[in-house]
Amino acid sequence: MKSIFIFVLILTLAACVSKGPEKNENPNVSFDSLALTPPMGWNSWDCLGLDATEDQIKAVADYMAENLKQFGWEYVVIDAGWYHPKDLITAEWQRFHPTQNMDNYGRLIPDTVKYPSSSGGKGFVALADYIHGKGLKFGIHVMRGIPWNAVAENTPIMGTDFHAADIANLMDTCAWSLIMKGVNMDQPGAQDYYNSVYQMYADWGVDFVKVDDMSRPYHKKEIEGVHNAIMKTGYPMVLSLSPGETPVSEWDHVAKNAHMWRISDDFWDGWIYLKRQFNLCSKWDSIHIQGHWPDADMLPIGKLRKTGGDAWIASLLGLTIPEVTDEYSRFTDAEKYTLFTLYSIFRSPLMIGGYLPENDSVTFDIITNPEVIAVNQHSENNHELRNENGNVIWIADKPGTKAKYIAFFNLNDGPPKEISVKWEEIGLTAEENVRDLWTRKDLGKFNSEFTAKVQAHGCVFVKIGE
Repeated sequence: MKSIFIFVLILTLAACVSKGPEKNENPNVSFDSLALTPPMGWNSWDCLGLDATEDQIKAVADYMAENLKQFGWEYVVIDAGWYHPKDLITAEWQRFHPTQNMDNYGRLIPDTVKYPSSSGGKGFVALADYIHGKGLKFGIHVMRGIPWNAVAENTPIMGTDFHAADIANLMDTCAWSLIMKGVNMDQPGAQDYYNSVYQMYADWGVDFVKVDDMSRPYHKKEIEGVHNAIMKTGYPMVLSLSPGETPVSEWDHVAKNAHMWRISDDFWDGWIYLKRQFNLCSKWDSIHIQGHWPDADMLPIGKLRKTGGDAWIASLLGLTIPEVTDEYSRFTDAEKYTLFTLYSIFRSPLMIGGYLPENDSVTFDIITNPEVIAVNQHSENNHELRNENGNVIWIADKPGTKAKYIAFFNLNDGPPKEISVKWEEIGLTAEENVRDLWTRKDLGKFNSEFTAKVQAHGCVFVKIGE
């Protein structure tokens, strides 16, 4: 009898060893190590709005794996709307209490028409597996709080005796989206609700979660609630907070609880908004915390608003919805280079907004320049050096060398401007080689000073020294 017991015990232990940890069990993951460099990827909002489908997400993943993964691009993120039915289009995204799919515990789940592989309660498991199979990572956008229909139906909170109405803060809802109610983190059951939501995401295989309506106004307790829920899963999930402007005074708190946080409102392809980003970036340029990144928002380049925008987006660009539908970025080529240069030397996370399968050649050239991407991923001491009359200089160090990265920007209209930097300003003394990072060509050796001729709305991006 004893020998039989030992035999059964050995078989049981062997089964446990062969099974290995579940997908969401990863006790060795450090929250601070998940985004040691600014995350790079794609987000669906700028091109697909609420209308993204499973086939389109797979097409983006296919394109990224084939064309961009080798340059560091890895996240495929579905933005808002994956839980809405197909008839709720982007132009109507602010509908009062819209239809949205949820499970019996008040947690939003994918719409099975848009995402057929989610049928039968499987959630995003199959889509995440598809993206992971490409060597990429999968992300989703969610709103802060608990769904309005969960509160209306007073759904139970998984694993507790509490219900949605027990934790909902009806006086704290999003000012611009009517799909959620706030969660009162002082109420019993509130943390349990967030725990259940993020455990579900971990079970699906979500590597990146963008939580909206968190940073403006700054919801400290719910930020902590989401952070704690992610930590409880043990799954390596990057946390992004949106939208901005995140208060600079909260830098220490936000860096302890998130990997990236927005410094601006939604950013679109108009020069007035790009010009504004310079001042917003400079507010954060002295705050550098490895693994935690101020986020200047998505890159609205490539094919945008493929399935239509909404009235707010159109109004920002001074146009109508039909005029901004299914078009390539309204930035000029010079402005596109300025945008990517600023984001690179500021070290913002890089999330492409255009529909990748319909990418244009200029956008492709910009997002596949390894020397510029290296500045975003690996430079140090990044800050604004000068901002005078629309002539702006940013500087950064190349780690382990004396070399400096220098970005010259001309934010003015009109003719080109000559912008100079002296060696004494940047800590150099000897004759130094200057290399143009965009053309990837050496410009020669210079003594004591370098002058760039910069076109209106344009930039020159160089490395000085070796």
